[in-house]
Amino acid sequence: MSILIKAGRVLDPSTNTDEIRDILISDGKIQKSAVNITDSADEVIDASGCFVMPGLIDLHVHLRDPGLEYKEDIESGSRAAVKGGFTTICPMPNTKPVTDCKEVVCYVKEKAEKVGLLNILPVGAVTKGQAGNELTDIEEMKTAGICAISEDGKSVMNAQIYRAAMKEAARLNVPVFAHCEDITLVAGGTMNLGEKSKQLGQKGISNSVEDVITARDILLAKETGAMLHLCHCSTKDSAKMVKAAKEDGVRVTAEVCPHHFTLCEEDIRENDGNYKMNPPLRSREDMEALRQGLHDNVFDVISTDHAPHSSEEKMGGFEKSPFGIVGSETAVALTITELVDTGIITPMQMAEKMSWNPARILGIDKGSLAEGKTADIVIIDPCAEYCIDISTFVSKGKNTPFHGRKVRGKVLRTIVAGKTVYQV
Repeated sequence: MSILIKAGRVLDPSTNTDEIRDILISDGKIQKSAVNITDSADEVIDASGCFVMPGLIDLHVHLRDPGLEYKEDIESGSRAAVKGGFTTICPMPNTKPVTDCKEVVCYVKEKAEKVGLLNILPVGAVTKGQAGNELTDIEEMKTAGICAISEDGKSVMNAQIYRAAMKEAARLNVPVFAHCEDITLVAGGTMNLGEKSKQLGQKGISNSVEDVITARDILLAKETGAMLHLCHCSTKDSAKMVKAAKEDGVRVTAEVCPHHFTLCEEDIRENDGNYKMNPPLRSREDMEALRQGLHDNVFDVISTDHAPHSSEEKMGGFEKSPFGIVGSETAVALTITELVDTGIITPMQMAEKMSWNPARILGIDKGSLAEGKTADIVIIDPCAEYCIDISTFVSKGKNTPFHGRKVRGKVLRTIVAGKTVYQV
């Protein structure tokens, strides 16, 4: 089937294209990209007033499958992702059993292929069972299909083991996705250490919980030559350290999640578990530093850290609720509303941070709308106004602090390999 996308604002970082033009898709590929294509097609899409971007790539999601399918599974998570404009996602390994061997990697890939909505590239664990004691067989998992390794949900606290993992990852050219959290400093904390934690009577999580491990991991990456990607950065000092590391030639990239550039601790009004996430919502000063870092391209990527939980689990307030919120279906709107419309980043930077840069970090041939490339495409109406409503979510998880928030920016269509997998 052929598709002709007409008159959209094509934003393609791979060719530095930002203009009104048409795209012709056939046989799963982009056949033409030019102004005023007159070829016939089976379907013509009027994209006037819309952004046409390479399909979005989310380096950081939790599909909860295998083992925790009541929260999310590969099918429901896939549907949420394509509704959010994502054509490739990378599920983290903290499943049950942990994605720490080729058998679990193959399970995820085979189920993803059966669902068949988008590209799913599993992330393998750094240590067996994520116990922090023994390295996984990274080479075997790479052969099975992982795109990176991570201990997400925790850090490998034994620096010697982590250094060995980085050396092996460097040898195999596998990225290391780092969740930076010194568990010995958490001390039962449930939210950011600050005035709000005092008001709500909660144990606080200081910035040093993240910053200490960020510094350690950067130094280990410098020593080993590993490709280090820092997940869900939340502090002003993380921004400073990433900037300094890049200037020093360290192979480091970093991401920020929409909740961390949209909200700060001041926005927490009550003891609501839907505001509980890890890292926590930080101070306004931290949030502004993240926004500045995105503007300055210190931060390369916007990822969601989509972390679904059941409604019952999130009713426990900060004391009893698990960490995490959903993000696949709200990321585009929050990015446009909070960053693009405010002039913090340009539409082209949005395409870079949500598609082109993630593709380069993974080393995959994605994130481009050039002729001959696979037709993974998202069409977004940047002016559509609406209120986020959890009743419209297709994810099993409804755990978000953004219910009822007025936003701009709506995904109208998601195309994977030339096939429409979502449309309004």
